[in-house]
Amino acid sequence: MSWLLLTVASAIFLGFYDFFKKAALRNNDVTPVLFGSVAASSLVWLPFVVWALIAPGSLPHPSLDVVHLTPIEHLMLFGKAAIVGSSWVCGYHGLKALPLSIATPIRATGPLWTIALAVFLFREMPSGRQWLGLAVILAAFFAFTFVGKKEGIHFHRDKGVFLMIGATVLGALSALYDKFLLQSATIPATAVQAWFTIDLAILLVPALVVWHRDRSRKPFHWHWAIPVIGFTLLAADLLYFIAISQPEALISLISPVRRSSVIVSFLLGIFLFRERHLAAKSLCVAGIIGGVLLLA
Repeated sequence: MSWLLLTVASAIFLGFYDFFKKAALRNNDVTPVLFGSVAASSLVWLPFVVWALIAPGSLPHPSLDVVHLTPIEHLMLFGKAAIVGSSWVCGYHGLKALPLSIATPIRATGPLWTIALAVFLFREMPSGRQWLGLAVILAAFFAFTFVGKKEGIHFHRDKGVFLMIGATVLGALSALYDKFLLQSATIPATAVQAWFTIDLAILLVPALVVWHRDRSRKPFHWHWAIPVIGFTLLAADLLYFIAISQPEALISLISPVRRSSVIVSFLLGIFLFRERHLAAKSLCVAGIIGGVLLLA
């Protein structure tokens, strides 16, 4: 399959990933849903970890040997788990508080924050077209504030909005850290994916214990979407990694195409959750996608 079709498939899985999160969170607290989805992802990788420890030479592909890392590399991946975990906690709480058709477009502004952090931390200078892309995304985000008011969501003081922005900024920081892990530290992508998922599950155990002992907590209701959240994210990442590994792949196109996942989650929120203001929100989403294309 071509890298472009792989990227489109990855974007579709990411869109469903957001939809399944919203479906599982509708009648549940964040902690058990987040832990359950991360645990499902970890259980996919654990057999390969055990296999690599027992008989590393018999693995079907060298990239599945994810255990031969130094203590420093494990510490770096534990740091990634802490960043991603913080981002996901904010994102899950924000998604629970907001309509899907508002939460996911906020998350799609990620490239704006990535470039902002790159300018601030690494003194990078965007091109004229990228400055235009930043302006378009900011304008679309500002337009969303007016749409949100129609649903009683005031962006300047809504907790859910601030949580989604926090999740997006932390996600941008994680993306910059991924660049360091994959390029500077030269840790294989499969090892990064496997160990940050396992480490994150370990990090979430204390939070799950505290939640379980909280007498004021809501009762937990099992939802089939909880493990599917983890599986769809693994599928999206796997397709993404296969796409970027192809020699003819264009990273400048892969990034914005993958961001088009917001279209999938947006439409699912509108038509399956019966969320309102399709026309106004569609214009804002189009502005965000257009800005991301200019950033590419």
